[in-house]
Amino acid sequence: MLDFFMPLDQQLILNHAFAILNEVGLERLTLRRLASRLGVQAPAIYWHFKNKQELLDYMATQVFREALQEAPPFDAQQTWQDWAREYCLGLRATLLRYREGAKMFSGTYLMDNALYAGMDASLRKLASAGFGIRQSVVGLSTLYCFTVGFVIEEQAAMLAPGERNPQYDLAQRQARIDKEEYPLAYAAGEVFFTGHDARFLEGVNLTIAGIAASEPLAGGGLTK
Repeated sequence: MLDFFMPLDQQLILNHAFAILNEVGLERLTLRRLASRLGVQAPAIYWHFKNKQELLDYMATQVFREALQEAPPFDAQQTWQDWAREYCLGLRATLLRYREGAKMFSGTYLMDNALYAGMDASLRKLASAGFGIRQSVVGLSTLYCFTVGFVIEEQAAMLAPGERNPQYDLAQRQARIDKEEYPLAYAAGEVFFTGHDARFLEGVNLTIAGIAASEPLAGGGLTK
């Protein structure tokens, strides 16, 4: 039986899984569809991934690896604020490369322990600025959660670059809202559904300002 599975390898399956994700979205990415695309029976896929969640864990791990590989070289002289801004912008750019990339990425399990080096370096950047370990973890996780959450919402409205989800058509939204009764909700549509790049950066800057306001403890570092 093993000979039946040997032509497949994990990376080949992942490549086709990403292709299906980009074509039809996360919900329709199934192991059965993946097997059909590869011209094999479903057990051939289960040999490498026990279920869809494990497949998603490996896909998310690959995306995280890409984000780390494409990050700027570590610069000890860079302020933590500039580092944080680059971290968020780089993660968003990587997630946007894939249809529903952020939704696929969220809630997954890191499958490559070597990638913890990236987390360690990020925490060390904050610690070197004087933040304690708890402050560093809260700060990093807040940057991460804002970025992933923002992109989930962004990709709900924009399925792919230039492909807007018709459910989020701005004109239809405005037509549904009573402008006189809910003027602010009406005006918010223009902000919600246009200019994602600028709004993301504004949100990142607000998040950084909030982290800065937590005032690193005297002495700081990893011992706090």
